[in-house]
Amino acid sequence: MDTRHFRTLFISDVHLGSKAAKVDFLLDFLKHHEADTIVLVGDIIDGWRLKRSWYWPQDCNDVVQKLLRKARKGTRVIYIPGNHDEFLRDFPGTHFGGIEVAERIMHDAADGKKYLVLHGDEFDVVVRNARLLAYLGDWAYDMAIMINIGLAAIRRRMGMPYWSFSAWAKLQVKHAVNFIGEFQRVVADEARKHGADGVICGHIHHAVMEDMDGIRYINTGDWVESCTAIAEHQDGAFELIEWRSMSGTQAVPMAIGHREKDVAPQAA
Repeated sequence: MDTRHFRTLFISDVHLGSKAAKVDFLLDFLKHHEADTIVLVGDIIDGWRLKRSWYWPQDCNDVVQKLLRKARKGTRVIYIPGNHDEFLRDFPGTHFGGIEVAERIMHDAADGKKYLVLHGDEFDVVVRNARLLAYLGDWAYDMAIMINIGLAAIRRRMGMPYWSFSAWAKLQVKHAVNFIGEFQRVVADEARKHGADGVICGHIHHAVMEDMDGIRYINTGDWVESCTAIAEHQDGAFELIEWRSMSGTQAVPMAIGHREKDVAPQAA
């Protein structure tokens, strides 16, 4: 598969240090995608899990080295910390090996529109106001996605593309769906307050592009459940890419792209 080049790539919620992270899928994705700018929209490193038990295999190093190599070759790489890698929030404006750290940014798209880019955890009441409860929820989430690991291994042996049971199950729970909807509304309101045309965030592991009362809401998804990224084309159009197969396991990777102009607006 040929390498695709974009103006900007937005990636979040990789959770390096978690056994559930689809690091091999991300490495394959980075192999086939280049960009003038890569924005890491938080939770790239999972400090919470690493504090509980250290897990850092070679492929985690490979992701870091891949990003550093892209930075050395001229790609601008911006790291916006999330709640799982919040230790980096103490270093705004710092450069690590050519990677810039920023609390949030205003992204100027090629078509002239402005997008507020932030991780989004500050709008999650559980994370913001009840840290202990958030840690307990994180542990329960770990247990839930263990099913994903087994299913992914079986599907790969059968030559089937990746599918997330945990992502599907989450959308069957009414409280989870209500939380996602409320999160989207609050984040869109934040973008409106800053005079932005849209917002690009992560945090809730639910990739989507939709219009919300005149604000374009874009969520990058994650590399634990959905294996998704957001790409900005040279004309300013955005594309949601789902990376469901790897070039090393199938002759043709399944990159399911949804360009902004092809996606019908959804109700909030």
